[in-house]
Amino acid sequence: MTGGTQNEFFLGQQPIVGRKRELVAYELLFRSSRVDRTLVIDDVYATASVIKNAFSGLGIDTALGKRMGFINFDERLLMSDVIEAMPKNRVVLEILEHVPMTPRVVDRCQLLRTAGYTLALDDVVRLTDGLKAVMPYISFVKVDVSVLKEPQITSLVHELKGYGVKLLAEKVETAEQFEFCHAMAFDLFQGYFLARPTIITGKSVQPSTLQLLKIFRLIDTNAETGELEKALRQAPDLTVRLLRVANSVAMQRPHKIYSLQNAILVLGQKQIARIVQIMLFAQQWDADLNTDPLVQTAAVRGRLMEEIADSLGLSKVRDRAFLVGVLSLADSLFGQSLFDILDILNLDTALHEALLHRRGHLGALLNLVEASENADSRTFISVARELGLSDMDDFNRWQVDALRWAGSL
Repeated sequence: MTGGTQNEFFLGQQPIVGRKRELVAYELLFRSSRVDRTLVIDDVYATASVIKNAFSGLGIDTALGKRMGFINFDERLLMSDVIEAMPKNRVVLEILEHVPMTPRVVDRCQLLRTAGYTLALDDVVRLTDGLKAVMPYISFVKVDVSVLKEPQITSLVHELKGYGVKLLAEKVETAEQFEFCHAMAFDLFQGYFLARPTIITGKSVQPSTLQLLKIFRLIDTNAETGELEKALRQAPDLTVRLLRVANSVAMQRPHKIYSLQNAILVLGQKQIARIVQIMLFAQQWDADLNTDPLVQTAAVRGRLMEEIADSLGLSKVRDRAFLVGVLSLADSLFGQSLFDILDILNLDTALHEALLHRRGHLGALLNLVEASENADSRTFISVARELGLSDMDDFNRWQVDALRWAGSL
């Protein structure tokens, strides 16, 4: 069985090496199963899936480690503001070979280069007038050595060297090809002779298209932060993804994320709109999924913990309570250990302590809700006493309200 379950996603990760065969970067590739081959018939969908799975599904450090990532872009995505959701210091925008180098595209490449993005040309076999026009804004040129004879490679290399770009020999499939390209002073190398792509997988949880469109419309109409936060609370899976991206685009931030509202302010509405747009692109071919019971449970937990905190006068942890409830099921939602997920997210110490060690008021609230779900009356009574909760009717009412709220999503 080569495919995965309906909820799995797959990502190809092919090494790019230097002249000493040291690992320099990865190309991130669209894959639809564990088999290392996929027919790509929609470049927008493929790239959007790679972006979504690499940066919000796995997290940038899981997908790339400390290396750069080359990601394919066709004309539509190259011209869109989706690019601005990418961390400039971690990605190379690899322009596909069939993108026409029109004046509009060349101007876009100049703008991106000026803004600090790194650009590469894919599958170059000859230097056309269109490619010559865009070369001043290009940092890497990937030469497809599998379809060129040695004299053609020699001629192309001499022509490209005058532009001061780094040359990458791609589709290197034999030792002879590698040795020849090495002698031709290529800077980087990629191909099956060096390493086949590794297929990495995770569990994909899809926010509904309607939810994504609703959030996109709110941003488009300049909705208040509180209104946007309310909409995001109805999509716990998207909330986790946004937290991951908030960390990847703001790694140098001195303050840690402590609430959903804080994450919205860190990202900004424009950035959230780009992330939602990527997810809409990536879902355009996906089959409709039934509502995931784990997502429902995460929503109930978040809402219930928030209600309890509010009613018990724990106003200082109210916003954090919702986030802890949602994140407490992130390991099941995304098929990774909670420790690894929290390592990716830039959360404050109180959230870490609550989620990993059940410490503090937040940890006690999570213990209480989990004990209720597991019908663990001994733990429930003990934690309720610790929190000062004496009336079980109150808890039952909060639980019904949380269930009603989650059921209305």
